[in-house]
Order: sequence, then C-alpha cells, then structure tokens
Amino acid sequence: MRTAVKNSRATKANRTSGANRAARALRMPGGFSLRLDVRAVTVVVLLLAAALAASVVLIGTGDFPIPPGDVLKTLVGNGTPGQDFIVNELRLPRVLVGLLVGASLGLGGALFQSISRNPLGSPDVLGLGQGATAGALVVIVLLSGDATEVTLGALVGGLLTGLAIYLLSWKQGVHGYRLVLVGIGVSAVVTAVNGYLLTKSDIVDAARAVVWMTGSLDGRDWEQVWPLLALCAVLVPLVLANARGLRMTEMGDDVANALGVRVERVRLLLMVAAVLLTATATAAAGPVSFVALTAPQLARRLTRSPGPNLVPSLCMGATLLVTADWASQRAFGAEQLPVGVVTGVLGGVYLLWLLVTERRAGRI
Repeated sequence: MRTAVKNSRATKANRTSGANRAARALRMPGGFSLRLDVRAVTVVVLLLAAALAASVVLIGTGDFPIPPGDVLKTLVGNGTPGQDFIVNELRLPRVLVGLLVGASLGLGGALFQSISRNPLGSPDVLGLGQGATAGALVVIVLLSGDATEVTLGALVGGLLTGLAIYLLSWKQGVHGYRLVLVGIGVSAVVTAVNGYLLTKSDIVDAARAVVWMTGSLDGRDWEQVWPLLALCAVLVPLVLANARGLRMTEMGDDVANALGVRVERVRLLLMVAAVLLTATATAAAGPVSFVALTAPQLARRLTRSPGPNLVPSLCMGATLLVTADWASQRAFGAEQLPVGVVTGVLGGVYLLWLLVTERRAGRI
C-alpha cells in the first residue's frame, strides 16, 4: 500500500515537473507575469520557418525556375530585371495570397471549433464556404459580374450565411452541438441552391463558376493581397486580445461567467471575426476545402496544449496552403491542379480518420 502511494506521488511529481519544464513564467514590468508554453512557441517558430521555406521554393517554381538563393536575392532587390518582374510581380502576390488565405482559414477554423467545442465545427462543415460560393454564383450567373464583383458577392454570401447560422442556433445562447447541426442543415440548403444556379447558367458562366468553386491561387495579384492584409491586421490582434475569454468559455458558460467573462459578447465578437476571416479568404481564393478543419487539429496535436491554440493554428493554415499549392504544381508532372483539389483530397482523408476516432471515443 505504501509503495503504491509512493509511486502515485512520484508520478504526480514527474507530471508537475514536466509541466513546469514545458511552461515558463516571464516577469513583465508593473508586476505582471506571462506564462510561456515552450513547446507551443517552438511549434510556432518551426511552422513559420516551414512556411517561409515553402514560400521561397514556391516562388522559384514555374515555367522559368529560379533557385532559392536567387529568389532571396531578388526579394531584397539584388536580382536581374527579368527575375525582379517574375518574382515581385507574378509569383510573390500569389504566394502572399496563399499565406494570408491559409492563415485566415486556420484561425477561423480554430475559433469555430473552440466556440462549438467540437472538432467538426469548422467553416467547411458549417456551410460558410457554400454560402460564399452562393454569393459568387449569384454574381456570375445572374449578374455576369467581373472579378471584383464576384469577390464582393462571395464576401456578402459568406456573411449572410454566418448570420443565418447564428440566428437559427440562438436559444438563450449558442450551444456548440446546436451550432454544428444548424450549420450542416444550412450547408445542405445552400448546396442545393448552388446546384440550381449552375443548372440555370449557360456553358460559359458554368465553366467560369466551376473553376472558381474549385479553389485556386492562379492569377492572384496585389489587388487580392491588400484587402486580406488589412483585414488580418485588424482582426488577428482583436482575436488574440479576446483569447483569454475564449479559453475560459471552453470550461463552460457558468464557469466563464463566474470568472467575469461576458460569454455571449465574447462569443458573438469572435464568431463575427471568424466569419469575416473565412468569407474574405474564400472571396480571395475560392472555397479552398478542409484547411480550416485540419489546421487547428494538427496544431493542437503538435503543441499538446489545451485551449484554442490560435497562433499555432494560424501558422499551420499558412504552411498547409503554400505546401499544397507547391504540390498542386509539381507533384503531378505536367498537369497543374488547383490547390483546392489537393486540400480536398487530403482533408477528406483526414475527415474520415477524425470521424472514426471520434466514434471510437464515443463522442459521436
């Protein structure tokens, strides 16, 4: 008996020691302290390095290949005029859009999964991508709009879908499973609307719509970079400023209220931010599938840290998308695929694995 007690105490001591080694408290001016998760910070640094390395390789990939060293020289202004045009005018905007779209989807997915407390609570499952697609199809099929109007239509469609999901989920608050179930229903309805719009379009508009619906970074330029960059510059600090309240809500509304968190205010604010991030990313690159679903889950498994893991999810989303874009250009020989095809295949396999895991754990 005494041996068992000693072993139990030793195990607890080892866990406490491991937790202390994994986290560090930084003293801040004014008597404040900041808890630093060493493993999470290491994962973020490695993901950022991987995203930057993949971006450099992706910039050098194409019909006119450029070695990574020459890409770096060109980015700092020491390249030839030809390299400067190819890198800074043709390929750099595409890569920046990929990084920003991936980061926005990763962060939006982490917010939705944390708010719903469900690993399936991502924009792909909730129907926000389908809502943005419906907005784009209305502009393409019914209004014959140009690229800018299609982008605005996708943004409006995503926002209206997010508003509809929130209102239909509201019943003295927003419950996680009710949010997911309502989102699945809304997704089914909007998907049917999208199919109807495609059947009513002519062959030219239908082909244009299908290309957009696949999700692609082809032809992206600086006009797509600046709106995404401005939105991320506003929303990312706003989300991170409310990260503590979001973390408290994961323990339950009653506990969060007892700790002084205004639960519904925090939830509504972060849902609006998540919808804006997802809708804007979809408007810029089309409905790129499953990045918002897989990035937060992969980030959490790497950090092994509880909570929403917002910054790791953001970095994971950016890394996934630029890596998938490189694979779509180089992994299939001469055939270049839209990035949405690659993320759809990989994300579909991951979704099946996640469903099997959740079923075995008795959560679904």
